[in-house]
Amino acid sequence: MLIDLKPLVGTPQVNELLAYAVIDDPEALERTSAEYREQAAMQLCGWEEDGLLVGLTGYEETEDGSLDIRHIAVLPENRGKGYARGMILELVTSRQPRYLVAETEDEIAADFYRSLGFMVYSLGENAAGIEMFRCVYEVEETEDEE
Repeated sequence: MLIDLKPLVGTPQVNELLAYAVIDDPEALERTSAEYREQAAMQLCGWEEDGLLVGLTGYEETEDGSLDIRHIAVLPENRGKGYARGMILELVTSRQPRYLVAETEDEIAADFYRSLGFMVYSLGENAAGIEMFRCVYEVEETEDEE
């Protein structure tokens, strides 16, 4: 189950995980932490296992009913155990968005999203010459919503 990490932004435990998502750049970490603290639409949730925060995901709720995944990270020693997948599935269940959207420059991350049923599109290269990907998952409507 996801827990709200917004009140814990800036703590060592949250900073450690968020640093993995912003490539351990102290300036980017501070900017990202400030966004989560200051912007109401930005949410930060975590996954605990046996009292240990093993992963987090940050997202922005948009007016069109989608969730833009901004960050996702799992402690290195807990990767490959399904935590990232669990966080994504829990977001779909708990938030019931129309779409989940993520952008990444990491081909491994693009493959991860693809494995969850996201459609992955190339956005071309960024200014640094690195290929960017847009990953989109359309959430199927349940019979209750129809």
